[in-house]
Amino acid sequence: MIHTFQEAKKRALELTPAKMAVVAAGDSAVLDAVFQAYKDGFIQPILIDTPEAIQKASDGRYPLDEVEIIPIQSFVDQCKKGLELVNNGAANILMKGLIPTPILFKEILNKEYGIRKGKILSHVGVIKSPVYHKMILMTDGGICIAPSLEEKIEILKNALEVSKGLEIGCPKVAAISAVETVSLKMQSTIDASILTIMNRRRQIPGCIIEGPLAIDNAVSAEAAEHKGIHSEVCGDVDITLMPNIESGNIFYKVLVYLGGGKTESAGVTVGAKVPIVVPSRADTPENKYNAILIAALMSAAKKA
Repeated sequence: MIHTFQEAKKRALELTPAKMAVVAAGDSAVLDAVFQAYKDGFIQPILIDTPEAIQKASDGRYPLDEVEIIPIQSFVDQCKKGLELVNNGAANILMKGLIPTPILFKEILNKEYGIRKGKILSHVGVIKSPVYHKMILMTDGGICIAPSLEEKIEILKNALEVSKGLEIGCPKVAAISAVETVSLKMQSTIDASILTIMNRRRQIPGCIIEGPLAIDNAVSAEAAEHKGIHSEVCGDVDITLMPNIESGNIFYKVLVYLGGGKTESAGVTVGAKVPIVVPSRADTPENKYNAILIAALMSAAKKA
């Protein structure tokens, strides 16, 4: 099991470099992360954009002559090329550069040539807090607004793909709500209890689910003990399954921005044929680099 981003990097360096198609690659912040990952040796980038845009963004800092550049002008055509590389097996990861996210996602979801594999796409945040003993996966704080029970099952399946990349044998999942008891007035507690029962009846295999749990019960065995909750998930959670996008987004950003600069994080989009790295404009270079790192581990796990 991989506990930290440092361990993740060590593992990635043992693998064959993943081929990563970068759509609209003429973005200096994206190239910073891409070429750091290339220099470290765990990806082989394929840059899709006009040579002029890539050269301007690189500003002479990176060895562009060592990587493949596919010259394409328009956003849509750049997307199509990236998807073609994925569909042909020539790329194991897709990354968003300087292109509006809706354009990229529209092409990814295209029924003719898109690359969606599961029922839905979802976002998985990977967080390493200095006060927790391992990385926590959080989902979904970026794509699915108010998921139904059926959608939560698919979101969890997507998160399990990330946990596989991190070599977590049987992930411990907390189905999060505001309380740890079932309330007929709070749908998230009902969904959580159903997920827990389905897991115990092996309808959702490959993990251990406990819920509903408030976030304190999920991350602290002591807090759970005080409330009379006895579960191997409490205090050792691997995946926090959030009730909606608001709670997931707030949880993720509070940890990152109020972690005193010591919380490390990454985000990856799952549910397609390959991991998709969709960095936010507010992401630090470290966030982007970490996202590529997680995607590389996921790519290797898919091949295994």
